Amino acid sequence: MANLTFSMENYLEAIYELSNGNSGVRVSDISERLGVTKPSVNNAISTLAEKGLVTTEKYKKIYLTPTGLERAKLTSKKHQIIQRFFIEVLKIDADVADQDACSIEHVISGDSIQAMQEYMQAKKDK
Repeated sequence: MANLTFSMENYLEAIYELSNGNSGVRVSDISERLGVTKPSVNNAISTLAEKGLVTTEKYKKIYLTPTGLERAKLTSKKHQIIQRFFIEVLKIDADVADQDACSIEHVISGDSIQAMQEYMQAKKDK
């Protein structure tokens, strides 16, 4: 899978979450969600389109390709697991947990995510 910057992964995740994984999203929605300008979104979308992760037409909605959807789901899942671990296990404030999860999701290994998931499941099963 193509290497992406943290920023590009955040764009994919935003598109995924705004679209519920299957509908298109507007540049303005992404801009608002990420707190960036529309020209920044357009630049990012061009990069993601070049990498085959999104499709779009000028002044139309943006859609994830199957590869983009897979990548976005993975990033979103990592975010959710880290955030839950921070809130439920470490008792970190939800806003702080969300911000930290957003940073960590890009660099954490699959093994660490798996360990977090298993730990929370074992704790739940007790």
